[in-house]
Amino acid sequence: MGDKAKVWNLFYIIPDRGVPGNKLYSVEVTDWNERNNPLVTEFVLTGLTERPGLQVLLFLVFLVIYLTTMLGNLGLMVLIWKDAHLHTPMYSFLGGLAFADACISTSVTPRMLVNFLDKTAMISLAECITQFYFFASSATTECFLLVVMAYDRYVAICNPLLYPVVMSNRLCTQLISISNATGFIYPLIYVSLSLRLTFCRSNMIHYFCCEFLQLFKISCNDPSINALMIFICAAFIQLSTLMTIIIPYTLVLFDILKKKSEKGRSKAFSTCSAHLLSVSLYYGTLFYMYVRPTSSLTNDQDKIYSLFYMIINPAEPFTYSLRNKDVIGDLKRIANK
Repeated sequence: MGDKAKVWNLFYIIPDRGVPGNKLYSVEVTDWNERNNPLVTEFVLTGLTERPGLQVLLFLVFLVIYLTTMLGNLGLMVLIWKDAHLHTPMYSFLGGLAFADACISTSVTPRMLVNFLDKTAMISLAECITQFYFFASSATTECFLLVVMAYDRYVAICNPLLYPVVMSNRLCTQLISISNATGFIYPLIYVSLSLRLTFCRSNMIHYFCCEFLQLFKISCNDPSINALMIFICAAFIQLSTLMTIIIPYTLVLFDILKKKSEKGRSKAFSTCSAHLLSVSLYYGTLFYMYVRPTSSLTNDQDKIYSLFYMIINPAEPFTYSLRNKDVIGDLKRIANK
């Protein structure tokens, strides 16, 4: 008992029987040795805001966004699968992108919707790690699919006569498979390193999902190694894939400017502009979140940027398809049957 006592602020869910709903209470726990502190294995996600009056409104808004995203992406996948006119490399990659975006949205949004209506809902450490793993794997897969789509557009515009030979069905299947395999393997680095962390200071995560950078804030261990690995890996993946996307589109731009046909220029620009917009939004928010000093943004700003690439951006393949004449034509043909 000679060691100096340490006081830890632990937060628990305690039901208040006198009023409707439950309240969060802060409980001070005094321990004389850090290794004897009770370890936290369940967490509370505080969500986007703690204002009770906004919970139902936010629930409805994000429920509509989620349903639109899922119906759009899954509908696009079914359309590409069923319509022989869309059995081309570009639409195969677009279908893969729609699936990755549906997985990103599903890994985060349902849990967030539950938290809007039930602030006492707990999430275990295993569920937390699983949620982040599926998000990170889907996001990594999307990065590589965007690279593949850029290469596909480069071959289609700059070497149209060789396109059927170069972009064979076998190569398309291999590229999609490699993108998915890389996405599933890469986040295991984060998961394996997270197993060294323990949590005893608080069970409150002031976020709407189990994002690893937020978990580091309540870790009893020094998370410097984990944070450094996330920075290095994220910087490597994002910079390498982004540069691989920029190079083909630079070549495409020069090729478009050489074309004499206005029709050819406008078609090439319309095909590439939507893809570039998706790339800009996706990579812009990812860079702000993971390739920056940890103290450069407030927690509220973190939430806003995360919303873009976790919840709003996954609807991009669907909105891209709505601007595509082939997809619109097929939808009209199906509707007229």
